[in-house]
Amino acid sequence: MGRGKIVIRRIDNSTSRQVTFSKRRNGLLKKAKELAILCDADVGVVIFSSTGKLYDFASSSMNTIIDRYNKTKGENRQLDTAVSEIKLWQREAAALRQQLQDLQENHRQMMGEGLSGLTVKDLQNLENQLELSLRSVRTRKDQVLMDEVQELNRKGALIQQENIELYKKISLMSEENLELHKMRRSHKNQLKNGLSDGEDCPVPVQLQLSQPQHQDNEATTQMSNVWRKDSLISQANNCLCLAVEGQFSSFYH
Repeated sequence: MGRGKIVIRRIDNSTSRQVTFSKRRNGLLKKAKELAILCDADVGVVIFSSTGKLYDFASSSMNTIIDRYNKTKGENRQLDTAVSEIKLWQREAAALRQQLQDLQENHRQMMGEGLSGLTVKDLQNLENQLELSLRSVRTRKDQVLMDEVQELNRKGALIQQENIELYKKISLMSEENLELHKMRRSHKNQLKNGLSDGEDCPVPVQLQLSQPQHQDNEATTQMSNVWRKDSLISQANNCLCLAVEGQFSSFYH
């Protein structure tokens, strides 16, 4: 009669668990040694008991085997990562292709093409979608037009304000030009009257010799010229008065 099948689970009895651990540990290490000898393989086994005790076996050197394991594991991980990344991109590409096909089909349906395979419900949904899109387009168009009208109104107000400022400046310049014209006309009339009065009565001119005086600056020279002009004008007025008195006296005699 053969042995019954052993259920693989944790042994509750600590003594039985320790005996089973010792037997199976020795069997595992023996099998590892036989595998290394028979198959010319690098074998490394590391076992920690429940109490933390270390048991190990290495066909060559444990450090060499561990280094080789880490290196090979890293290369396999990179390869697995590259393969996984390729598969991920393939899935992304397939999803994008499917999405592009759906969008193209939806675009054709919105343009009124490819409607033969649609049901009444699909057509109703397409109609509702088109109405929503049209409403959104009209709302956006109205908003853009309102913004443009407001911008034009703002620019018009600025232009009107600039026109008002220019009109004020032009009016001010016109007033200044008018004042200058009046002053020029008055000055011409004064000069004309002065010259006509001066022709009838010669103005006596007295010349005196004096030492030349050096002026300190231009202001003094200008003031002297002004005084001379005032003196000549005063003499001309005196001469005019004398001439008028002579005319009156001759008239009465």
